[in-house]
Amino acid sequence: MSTQRGTCVPHSARSVVALGALTALLACAGIAQTRGPHKTMDGPGITVNPFPHETGNAESGQQVFRFETFGNEGFWTDAARLPQGMMAARVTPLAVLRLGLNVDSDALDSQTRQTLARELRTNLRPDNAPMLNDPNATIALINANAVIGVVPKDTNGDGTINILAGDKVGVTCASCHSITDASLFDPGTPRLGSIGRRLDGRAVHSIDVGGIFALAANSRALYPDLQLELGGMTIGRARRGLTENSTEAEVDAYFTNEEFYPRGLFDDTPDGVGNPVQNTPLFRTDLSAPHGTAGEHAVLDNFGNAVYTLLLDMTTLATPEGREFLNIRAGAAGEELHQDYVKVLRETGVTGYPFVRAATGLKVGDPASPAGRRVDNQKLLDMNAYTDSLPAPPGARVNRASAARGRQLFRKNCTSCHNVDQSLFVPPLILNPKTVFPGYNPTMLGMRMPPQTPVQNSPGFFDDKFVVVDASDRGERRGNALALLLDLDRKPQFLHDGTVPSLESLVSPARGKRAPHPFYIHTPRGRRDMIAFLRSLDTDD
Repeated sequence: MSTQRGTCVPHSARSVVALGALTALLACAGIAQTRGPHKTMDGPGITVNPFPHETGNAESGQQVFRFETFGNEGFWTDAARLPQGMMAARVTPLAVLRLGLNVDSDALDSQTRQTLARELRTNLRPDNAPMLNDPNATIALINANAVIGVVPKDTNGDGTINILAGDKVGVTCASCHSITDASLFDPGTPRLGSIGRRLDGRAVHSIDVGGIFALAANSRALYPDLQLELGGMTIGRARRGLTENSTEAEVDAYFTNEEFYPRGLFDDTPDGVGNPVQNTPLFRTDLSAPHGTAGEHAVLDNFGNAVYTLLLDMTTLATPEGREFLNIRAGAAGEELHQDYVKVLRETGVTGYPFVRAATGLKVGDPASPAGRRVDNQKLLDMNAYTDSLPAPPGARVNRASAARGRQLFRKNCTSCHNVDQSLFVPPLILNPKTVFPGYNPTMLGMRMPPQTPVQNSPGFFDDKFVVVDASDRGERRGNALALLLDLDRKPQFLHDGTVPSLESLVSPARGKRAPHPFYIHTPRGRRDMIAFLRSLDTDD
């Protein structure tokens, strides 16, 4: 799930031209653009949400966000066999935290909380922290529904939860979009999970998605999420791609290589392209649209449906409707991916798919049902209401004078694309990749039916998300959607592919004129001021 990248784009001649073209596109689409008298220099001036979404009941939406799997426990337990792999690897609670998963202290009984609190004050060796080093304690945490986003289900119908007795484990949005207040355990580093009370909607920067996938006893079931060899080529961070004949060990080696699958990132397009992107916030979703790094989802509930019917149960792509969808999106390469995935599932004994419960017979390729399936619509609307209602976290406490100077720099340099006031709707622009990546020089790999753009790739990781998936299937241009500039103080890396390690690096000219997002502040004091401003951003402008 992705919406947040980058920071400022200046009033350069190039970006002004790009903005003009985008403005014309918005005008043609009937999207109102208004400027308040005191906001002329504070953003592009697009203040009307062109992609409103329906909402339901926020209280019910909380339960959907935290615990609803729509049946994907079948995929994670029967196809990927994640819990079986975790048990075989004897994963301890300490290992759970090292994987970047978070633990909900409110789901624990008082004795367990007290024991964990005591052990966490030690050096964590087995003799001093037996629970934290006990694989059986991990099973108990999962059974208690305490590992956030890893949800056990009473699938054997005996009225109790016990994954050792045949119950299954699914995955929810919370795994990548909920942290804790770290009241029981604060790791002090973005590489470890925390223990405390839930804080829903905040991006989990600690999570090692690839490492978790590699634990699955049948990680080959995650085949579409790999960097593959399709049509004689491979696209992604690895020099070579994997194939339908790759072994479990080779798949696990890819997932556990942080150069290929970095921590805090998730490959959210199961298209055979290696393109993990950063986990992003799901709070104040009323402020941002379209959704996805490429703005591929105009409507929030369509985004949620795609997550559940494609990302959290990839076997949808092995169905006839999945085949049709892949052919629409990727032509011959999509057909090859479908056939290879069917072979992988057959060889690994996966049957009875797809597992997610959804309405069927819907139009394939429609944004509301990409693979002809849609989960319970009311639950999607309830989740819309919940994520809309989640408040943005407060900005960091910074030197006020420095942040005020940074605000003026931002106003002068960044408002052709971004609002100064983060309580305003994020401008719904799709930027031409060359606007934010001067090295962009794509090669056409295949044509698609209009309005889709051709499948194309430009060397360099920054472009990989847009090779197959972009906003053109809803009539928009191929490129970058804009960022929700909130909770930046917690972010350990920047740009959608996570290749910029800090705010200092993001705004420093040391990265070079042809680097992605090469919009810099050229004095050390100016950079300090800009960073203070960005760290301080919240919705209480």
